[in-house]
Amino acid sequence: MDVIVRPTLELKGEIGALSSKNYTTRYLLVAALAEGTSTVYYPAHSEDSDAMRRCIADLGAVLEEDEEKIVITGFGRRPKDVKELNVGNAGAVLRFLMAIASLCPEVTFVNTYPDSLGKRPHDDLIDALGQLGVEVSHNEGKLPITIRGGAPKGGKIRVSGSVSSQYLSALLFLTPLLDEDSEIEVLNDLKSKVVVGQTLEVLEQAGIVIHASDDYMHFRVPGRQSYQAKTYTVQGDYPGSAAILAAAAVTKSDVKVHRLAEQSKQGERAVVDVLQMMDVPLTHQNGTVHVQGNGRLRPVEFDGDAATDAVLAMVAAAVFADGTSRFYNVENLRYKECDRITDFLTELKKAGANVEERQAEIIVHGRPTGLEGGVTINAHYDHRVIMALTVVGLRCREPLVIKDAHHVAKSYPQFFDHITSLGASIERVE
Repeated sequence: MDVIVRPTLELKGEIGALSSKNYTTRYLLVAALAEGTSTVYYPAHSEDSDAMRRCIADLGAVLEEDEEKIVITGFGRRPKDVKELNVGNAGAVLRFLMAIASLCPEVTFVNTYPDSLGKRPHDDLIDALGQLGVEVSHNEGKLPITIRGGAPKGGKIRVSGSVSSQYLSALLFLTPLLDEDSEIEVLNDLKSKVVVGQTLEVLEQAGIVIHASDDYMHFRVPGRQSYQAKTYTVQGDYPGSAAILAAAAVTKSDVKVHRLAEQSKQGERAVVDVLQMMDVPLTHQNGTVHVQGNGRLRPVEFDGDAATDAVLAMVAAAVFADGTSRFYNVENLRYKECDRITDFLTELKKAGANVEERQAEIIVHGRPTGLEGGVTINAHYDHRVIMALTVVGLRCREPLVIKDAHHVAKSYPQFFDHITSLGASIERVE
């Protein structure tokens, strides 16, 4: 499906934020790793969270779902002996389950998205699993990947955090189940520390004890632990809401987004602070962000590492700021569904934006009068790119056609329903 985004002067209305994808995938996993029955209220429905549902069921969890909750009977430390798992295009799900699959004799993760997840590297996690005695066959660090495990051993583990924090999170889910105590040392740098905080928060709720250094570079994990069956409630999703809030910021708007907790540990909560720094009129009270945009924005400088999944939406807003904005420390955007720096900026330039890239920076010379548009652009199979380009399309003088926009369903299947309900002029073309 392609979409045609037409110039839209005004947005108005209220929506409830989608449930958090990051928390949903983590709650589903810890519920599967528990002995007994857990309940997850308000789980996200997206391609990523559905991939986790499908794979934990393949591994032996029993799932029963109704409109507001999912009840999961876990497999504990004894997943089913499956030969193949298909995570679709979900990188975090792949990495978490590569670790858990080491409890199985032999599992192959297949490659169904050769142009997206199939291009992403997993070498650092493969190396760390090797330190546990797990044999991994792979295609130069990429899918398809076969894990030959059965009896991983804890101990001293070193893992690089310079490409993704998901490798570390994967080890944090696995090591409490091993017979031995483990020490995990993070090498180089650690990207997206905030997301590691979410992993630790969920593990603690599941009854797991992990001793973490303040900088998250060293962990002591007692072995022989058991995940406890619990009840979890998924909070609203800041990464998806970031695009809605950015759209409200660049138009004349009166938009409320509910279910966004002020005290959330999601790093993307920073989108609210960044929009305020850009002089966007908004309030954040009682879980509701209320934007009354006037389309006028100041430029901003922002360290994007703490809010990786909201950076593209903030860049889209900065395209219309009166001055030059800089988003730095964002190199890990290059290792997502696509290269979210080069690929995204290439498409922005086609629409008429004045943007520059460095290895770890995005520089935006704002055009407050709007962009020309009138072109067809490629979303590179990336849900965050699709949402950010939609924001930009609202302020183009001519319509913007976004190819393959159905890939927004990876994290936010209702995105186009929500933004059109607020007044955006968008046409879907099959």
